Amino acid sequence: MHVQVERSPVRVRWVNPLGYDGYDEPISDFINRIKDDHSQIEVVSLDFSPSPDNLEYRAYEALAYPSLVHLARDCDQQGFDAMVIGCFYDTALEAARELSGETVVLAPCQASIQIAANQCNRFSIIVGQQKWVKQMKDRVHYYGYGDYLASMRSIGVSVADLQKDVAVTTEKILTAGRQAVEKDHAEALILGCTCTFGLHQKVQEELGIPVIDPIIATLKMAEFLGLMKQQFQLSPSRLGSCQPPPEAMIRQFGLFSGPAPIAKSITIDPA
Repeated sequence: MHVQVERSPVRVRWVNPLGYDGYDEPISDFINRIKDDHSQIEVVSLDFSPSPDNLEYRAYEALAYPSLVHLARDCDQQGFDAMVIGCFYDTALEAARELSGETVVLAPCQASIQIAANQCNRFSIIVGQQKWVKQMKDRVHYYGYGDYLASMRSIGVSVADLQKDVAVTTEKILTAGRQAVEKDHAEALILGCTCTFGLHQKVQEELGIPVIDPIIATLKMAEFLGLMKQQFQLSPSRLGSCQPPPEAMIRQFGLFSGPAPIAKSITIDPA
């Protein structure tokens, strides 16, 4: 006889890696529509100022590193099953994983290409600006998916402008997507920025191929890995290259001793 066991909520902290909270509410609204009923999601932005409203530049990314690493440690202390770094550059991903304890840490580029590789043999990534291509291409190759990458195509739109006129942005994505399919032989598309949320469906319907929304990809993988952690104790490895700094050394240098660097927090409870 099968006995139904009541599940604990999978707890995920989604981090908008900026000291700017303008994306928190729209991303929370989108996440609320797509999350699993059993999940509890906390959407946060960082407590540092002054802050840009994007991480398009490596110099801007550097501003977020200390807070993201501190938050990964705090996620473990607060009992989160998973943490998401909400930028397609996968900012500070490896450093955050090193200090995350039993919390799984994910980011959109890696999650999206892992899912796309289960849908096709060749994918293209649609990016906002040409500036992004080198860094994102390096990421794809670092993760071992270089042979899957058909192309990266830019639509010439900055992060801050992607949601200003979604009809215009969608048409630009469609144009780039058609070029990726017809000229680069892409079999699926990945939208290469979390600020393209909600735009994948029309593109997918128009082009007739899988189109990966990075927020959906990362959140669903976070929920899945969080559940795997709960059911099968699959926590991150702490052996070899995954070894964190010794706790005695962290205390010696007085690191990560203050409160978690969170400026704004929105919690979405289980249904």
